[in-house]
Amino acid sequence: MPVRGVSRVGRPGTVAVVLTTVCAAVWGLTACGSSPEANNRAEPTRGATPAPEVRLPPLHAGFDYQIGGAYRPPTGVRIVSRDRTAAPAPGLYNICYVNAFQAQPGDERSWPADLLLRDANGEAVVDGDWDEALLDIGTAAKRKRIAARVNEWIDGCADKGFDAVEPDNYDSYTRSDGLLTADDATAFITLLSRHAHARGLAIGQKNTVELAGLRKRAGLDFAVAEECGEYDECGEYAEAFDDRVVVIEYTDTGLRKARAGFGDRLSIVRRDVDVTTPGSAGYVRRTR
Repeated sequence: MPVRGVSRVGRPGTVAVVLTTVCAAVWGLTACGSSPEANNRAEPTRGATPAPEVRLPPLHAGFDYQIGGAYRPPTGVRIVSRDRTAAPAPGLYNICYVNAFQAQPGDERSWPADLLLRDANGEAVVDGDWDEALLDIGTAAKRKRIAARVNEWIDGCADKGFDAVEPDNYDSYTRSDGLLTADDATAFITLLSRHAHARGLAIGQKNTVELAGLRKRAGLDFAVAEECGEYDECGEYAEAFDDRVVVIEYTDTGLRKARAGFGDRLSIVRRDVDVTTPGSAGYVRRTR
């Protein structure tokens, strides 16, 4: 989500590395070179059974953010992000949005009561901006149970043919009244990244610039950064993820700033804050 206190994009009604090129022998095969195709692959994890190939989003490519509703991507778009309930766009690099750290409004009743974060009075801790109950990722046992459910959604993304997954609300610990920590968030997203990679999906870090330096430890492959131009954070994401960053700005000022500093390096789009579809009164999509 954007910086605290700033409007965050509207959500759909249902739950939604860069790795440098290596030259090494992997399971008896030699992979060398620095071609664009090679640079778009994530490095496999050594193990008894090789994981499916993970394809990374292309660098500095046309991007559209469609988590509020799918529509035909405009000409020039090569990367699109859509809600997990939608179908991927044929022929493009598709990112699958899932709400991984909080429950959709009204959906908290579908979670076991003990997996909702609760305060000292036993009340669920809620993200007041979006009326979403936080999930309790504060212990290893609870992280495992929550990840089991989120990983089912990730499986659905893979089965539909998405290329990557975007778990939202990585920064929910900052809204937990001190009940959760950055270590809790990192440990949880690491579980998701392992599962995503096992299913052949890349995984993006959504916002949370303060944890960008931990992206390798957490197994994160690229960044989805809202308003990094508006808040002068694009450089931190670019450095941490070697420019494999897709940027969504919600103001003209943010778009100008992002393009001025990183227009020749990152994938940048201006959208309306509710991420509406063409024909809607508030629809905005610009790249200039």
